[in-house]
Amino acid sequence: QVHLAESGGGSVQTGGSLRLSCTTSGYVFNTGCIAWFRQATGKEREGIATIQTADGITFYVASVKGRFTISQDRAKSTVDLQMNSLRPEDTAIYYCAAGAFRSSMCVDYNTWGQGTQVTVSS
Repeated sequence: QVHLAESGGGSVQTGGSLRLSCTTSGYVFNTGCIAWFRQATGKEREGIATIQTADGITFYVASVKGRFTISQDRAKSTVDLQMNSLRPEDTAIYYCAAGAFRSSMCVDYNTWGQGTQVTVSS
């Protein structure tokens, strides 16, 4: 059974940095995808960064591209999200999730962590 746990959230000022970590257990890094999602108050959950764990290919949404970096450490069984140049609109609960890789797409995110709060003040 796969289990995910996020850590590293907190409060920072605009322009600051945080590093989130998704610690996995029971997850096989040669298959599927790990993604970071976020959900701000009153908004829908959105996927912001994805890594294909077999080959390390990454994808970012436009709003975080160039500021956030997703990476994996197989030895530690973690997937991190380095967040730089943070803005108030990045304030949200951040989740990691494990999905499948099928037909050249990351799909079926069925395993989720509990989330970690990130707050960016102006």
